[in-house]
Amino acid sequence: MMKILTTSDGSHTLQSERVDDTYHSTNGAITEADIVYIKNGLHFCFENHSGTINLLEVGFGTGLNALLTAIEATKQKRKVVYYTLEPFPIPAEIASLLNYGNYALENDSLNIFSKIHKSLWEVPVDITPYFTLIKLMSTLEEIDFGCTQFHLVYFDAFGPDKQPEVWEEKLFKKISKQLIYKGILTTYSTKGEVKRALKKNGFLIEKLAGPPGKREVLRAILSTKEI
Repeated sequence: MMKILTTSDGSHTLQSERVDDTYHSTNGAITEADIVYIKNGLHFCFENHSGTINLLEVGFGTGLNALLTAIEATKQKRKVVYYTLEPFPIPAEIASLLNYGNYALENDSLNIFSKIHKSLWEVPVDITPYFTLIKLMSTLEEIDFGCTQFHLVYFDAFGPDKQPEVWEEKLFKKISKQLIYKGILTTYSTKGEVKRALKKNGFLIEKLAGPPGKREVLRAILSTKEI
């Protein structure tokens, strides 16, 4: 069961009974996603890497990060191929009630958000000329990316206290092997075990100012491939 909640900035989030947690901060879902993933992640990646950006999201959830990324990629005219993992997709009827598409973003937001949720799983779908979506109904542990290399990772699973198995050191090692040198990972969690797992696998950690209700968030840069 899921319950729609309105966060402090007016945008929706969901309360999941399965893990007893919300998908976003109740201090503002769009505000949080914009700071942690778009400003700290996508903008930084655009500044530091040229050409097409391969992006991996751990935790598709409501599709908010995908929507904001599609909007920004299209605005900047930068091609993003967006791989996103979600073993427990939200029901279509719930997704259709979320207000991101008409929440003061961009004129085409509603159409983009609808395309994101209606697109098929396991195959590439062009949502805009600059944003290709690949939704994968799998966990990070199960998935095999083959030789695909990523420039950027949005790590947006439920928190370590709720889903500790998703934050295990071995999974950050798996991510490090799929990232290019100086690839980027952004996440809202600043837990000690998260920082230690990243550092152990070749990442340099930056603590950045967080969104309302959270003092700090993380950006990690892969500084070595000798792991």
